[in-house]
Amino acid sequence: LVTMGANPDRMRSEAAFAMLCGVAPLPASSGRTHRYRLNRGGDRQANAALYRVVLSRLRWDARTRAYVERRTKEGKSKKEIIRCLKRYVARELYAILTTLREPNDLPVIT
Repeated sequence: LVTMGANPDRMRSEAAFAMLCGVAPLPASSGRTHRYRLNRGGDRQANAALYRVVLSRLRWDARTRAYVERRTKEGKSKKEIIRCLKRYVARELYAILTTLREPNDLPVIT
């Protein structure tokens, strides 16, 4: 929430939000190897928060565990899988934050 600020309209797209959080994939290919790495820039606190969300999902969310199992069978490393999951979480957060228009519209967690 702090990363996006009081003006969520300044983020033009989900990709811009991901770049701001430092979870946008950057090409890191060499020769015949095609792979991506996380952006080292952006808001490091937002990146760390997304990492914590991914770790808790890995522990408790059945859908995330199934995703990890599927991607592991595809040959992805755990580091690559966490990178993808951080991007998915950023995508979900962007959708939530852009639908909220007023500061008082934030969901109440009880």
